[in-house]
Amino acid sequence: MANNPQKSKGWFAAILGITGMSALAGVIVTAMVAPAIAVTGVAANSAIGVFDALPEYIDLGEQAEKNTLWAWRSDNPADGHIRIAEVYWQDREEIPLERMSEHVINAAVAGEDRRFYDHAGVDATSVFRAALGNVLAGDIESGASTLTMQLVKNIFVQRSLYLPTEEERDEAYRQATATDFDRKLNEMKLAIGLEKRFTKDEILEAYLNIAPFGGNTYGIQAASQRYFGKIAQTLSPAEAASLIAIVQYPTTRNLSTADNYEANEERRNVILWSMWQEGYLTEAQYDEAVAIPVDSNFVQIAEPTNGCLAANEYAKFFCDYVVRNVENFESLGATPEERLDRWRQGGLDVYTTMNMDLQRTAQDRVWELVPNDLETIELGSATVSVEIDTGRILTMAQNKVFNDTEDGGGITATAVNFNTDRPYGGSSGFQVGSTYKIFALLAWLQRGFGLNEVVDASQFEQDQTEFLDTCADGGGPWGGIWEFKNSANLEIPSVSVFEATTRSINSAYASIAKELDQCEIRRVAEALGVHRADNNPLQTNPAAVLGTNEIAPLTMASAFGGIANGGKTCEPVMVDYFETTDGVRLAGQESSCRQSLTPDVAAAAASPMRGVVTGGTGTRANPGGDVPVIGKTGTTDSQVHTWMVGSSTEVATAVWVGNIVGDTSLRRISGGTVMRHDIFRPIMDRANEMYGGEAFPTPPARLQNGAGVQLPDITGLYIDEAIQLLEGVGLKLEVQAGAAGVVVSYEPAPGTLLARGQTVYVTLGEGGDDRDRFVPSTVMPNLISPARSEVEIRGLLQEAGIYGPLQAYCFEGSAGSDTANAEAIGQLPDAGSFVRIDVQVEVAMNCFAGAAPNPDEVLE
Repeated sequence: MANNPQKSKGWFAAILGITGMSALAGVIVTAMVAPAIAVTGVAANSAIGVFDALPEYIDLGEQAEKNTLWAWRSDNPADGHIRIAEVYWQDREEIPLERMSEHVINAAVAGEDRRFYDHAGVDATSVFRAALGNVLAGDIESGASTLTMQLVKNIFVQRSLYLPTEEERDEAYRQATATDFDRKLNEMKLAIGLEKRFTKDEILEAYLNIAPFGGNTYGIQAASQRYFGKIAQTLSPAEAASLIAIVQYPTTRNLSTADNYEANEERRNVILWSMWQEGYLTEAQYDEAVAIPVDSNFVQIAEPTNGCLAANEYAKFFCDYVVRNVENFESLGATPEERLDRWRQGGLDVYTTMNMDLQRTAQDRVWELVPNDLETIELGSATVSVEIDTGRILTMAQNKVFNDTEDGGGITATAVNFNTDRPYGGSSGFQVGSTYKIFALLAWLQRGFGLNEVVDASQFEQDQTEFLDTCADGGGPWGGIWEFKNSANLEIPSVSVFEATTRSINSAYASIAKELDQCEIRRVAEALGVHRADNNPLQTNPAAVLGTNEIAPLTMASAFGGIANGGKTCEPVMVDYFETTDGVRLAGQESSCRQSLTPDVAAAAASPMRGVVTGGTGTRANPGGDVPVIGKTGTTDSQVHTWMVGSSTEVATAVWVGNIVGDTSLRRISGGTVMRHDIFRPIMDRANEMYGGEAFPTPPARLQNGAGVQLPDITGLYIDEAIQLLEGVGLKLEVQAGAAGVVVSYEPAPGTLLARGQTVYVTLGEGGDDRDRFVPSTVMPNLISPARSEVEIRGLLQEAGIYGPLQAYCFEGSAGSDTANAEAIGQLPDAGSFVRIDVQVEVAMNCFAGAAPNPDEVLE
């Protein structure tokens, strides 16, 4: 504490006690505003009445303080946490007088209010001096502000900054800093009220903690650290006076720029002289202090400790993401405005979901593999991991370093978080390539189709008008010919859906999409939380199945986590809990999970996704070990963007490597197309070590074979007979060669389990009446006992080798008209009879009222 014991309040305090505040206030106000009274004709007793009507006091209140962000770290023996950032709305650290240099306290009193210990909030001597000056000037040019009055002004300034709208903030700030009669009058009375409620030390401490020191720096501790790189307790006389010189004109006297040095030094030397005159400095101390120039040797600007720019190098982007989500932290207030106010007040310990051990693995790997200083390509990379049954974000890394300053930090830096959506500091997302095929696979399975069903993979041109799209906002209507190719120009006539997934065959997935509603694919994606990073609707053009939508890595990791989590998707969260300065724990973000898919559909999709990692396009990304991982690769046209997204039953990870802007092929960079795998592998290896994982469930038989049709042998049939037979079982026929005759060959091979709607390509040749017309016979199974659905009946006929057309119709007395929601009650031919395998089967159904239940429908 300074060697300046509180002096007597003198005659001013005595008069105040004898005559009462109102009477003295009238004298003060009359003298203070004499010019205004002369101009306006306001009587002195009117001013006294106005003074009496003002509020008696103002609370000092708590000033905005830092919020501290923490991450989990296993090697911290204390509590398992590590500090990753200190985030201020205002750069301030409140400290008591005992932690301030005596030179600071003395400089404040000598430089701003010499009679601070003698007055009771308003300095009568200064008021009368200021009043005389105002009379001569004909206006209120001087306000004779004491430290207490300045404190009142600063409290109102701070309050203005908390208001919800810019208009309200601007107006309140204008009122707080106005030089008019009303504001000065209010300031005086509230200063007197403060002096009645608080000690001089409390007022001085509050003033030094609230005072502005330029930019976002408030309070003596933050100013000392900002401009001299030291704590306030160690300030020298010259340093202390230089800081106090800032408070009246923080814009033009702060020490952040050499342009202000001269003005600061001039005011500093005035304060030092006052300190000497008041006996706070010896003559030798004064001479030594004023001899020090305010220059670059005197000022020691310290790197900011505030904000995400100063955060732990591994956590800067995650820090920024947390700060940008404050409005969503419900425990901080009932409305977004209340949450922002609570955050600005500060004093919160924020315990985030980040796992610093796993984060280091992710970030080090990205920095190691993906350069951030290439000039030939704006190369970017991002990876994020989430805990799938909670949504907790465990990692968030990218190749560029974080820098949100005006100069941007150069080619190696960015303020854009590649992992997140645009509203939260992210980009507009990146095309996800073939990772999007998984949503078509899910829609396929929800329809009751199977993994083993074979689809056409021979076509590389599709008429877009033949694709169904019931979405009104998907960007359509779509027209024209869509041309595409397979990776490495692979040509294959047909392939199972399982293999189409593990080998990521574009032509096969075009056929899959053609059998679906494109809007149906989008609905599945949306059920898993998938959305475009720019918040526009997901496009539903036919090419979208190959990944033309631009999506953030965090979204993809969360969606794949939902598949691995038995169809239950959890929204990403980043805060476990908060703690206030007085030890009160506030809830963080509670996990919000929903059943997006049935467990059976999720299990069926996971089966080929496991194959992607164990022997398909993602083999290089396989972490191995005892914990199984599923996944899907993605590569856009010309290798502009590459992806690897996958999950165990505990942790999901998405990796993107590609062009930040532009369309340069990653093939031009050594290892460019495999970086994604080499990043994914060690991250998941470490995640598996830390979190473990279980085997994925076996998919049900009904989703392996689905509603597929075993292709009958049509060799030797006339073309019209072949067409009738194939259409009867739900297939199409296209003549590939020959103009007439009988079928001599065709693809796929007989016995292939084809998905309904697929095309059989035939070659016609010579043949006639002497050909073998024998058609095999078999026994007609019982289709009605027990009562069966249409899907079950088709399965029985398939098992019996009967490939003729099935005609199911509603019985006349049925309540409904949809055979999909019905049970068989009659059949022709009868059960047990011998029939040709191409026989037409008729089934009478008892159709129920209402929509047909779909057990694989997306659950909202």
